[in-house]
Amino acid sequence: MTLEHSPVPDDTALIDLVDRLIDGGVVVGGDIVLSLAGIDLVYVGLRLVLAPAHKVSLPGSGRQP
Repeated sequence: MTLEHSPVPDDTALIDLVDRLIDGGVVVGGDIVLSLAGIDLVYVGLRLVLAPAHKVSLPGSGRQP
């Protein structure tokens, strides 16, 4: 019985992976809830959008990317 290994791609640096993600645009979301004795006291909804500046259009600016 022989084992065949698929070719391993070249090592990719972390900065290259981050660059690929940002180039396509990434949305990261999360929620934080602080509660005491089962009662929610504080709710924070977080949304982070990472995208290259030349592809972003601001609402109401009338510009298209």
